[in-house]
Amino acid sequence: MTRWVRCFWDEEAVCFYFELDTDGYVIRQVELQEPGSKALAAASLAEWQEAERDGRLAEYESVYGLTAEPPISEWEGHDPQWLAANEFDIVWSAARRQLQDRQRRLPS
Repeated sequence: MTRWVRCFWDEEAVCFYFELDTDGYVIRQVELQEPGSKALAAASLAEWQEAERDGRLAEYESVYGLTAEPPISEWEGHDPQWLAANEFDIVWSAARRQLQDRQRRLPS
């Protein structure tokens, strides 16, 4: 069963949003810098794996970042708040747009 959580890391003022698979591994991850919810990452494990197979990993990570590797059961010092799928999807879509817009504005 897929689950969605949000965690806030005070030290860096970053809000993390995670989509987790049945075993607690991250499928998709969003990182937002507060204040202002500046997107730092919006990575998909499936996209990351595809980029790795295609030799585009550095390009993918430079735009979208990467997902956490250990399952949630191994994380320390977090206080997850459970989310509904649509709450995650709203944040995911907004973060992806921000990162894609930022990438388009970079000089070629």
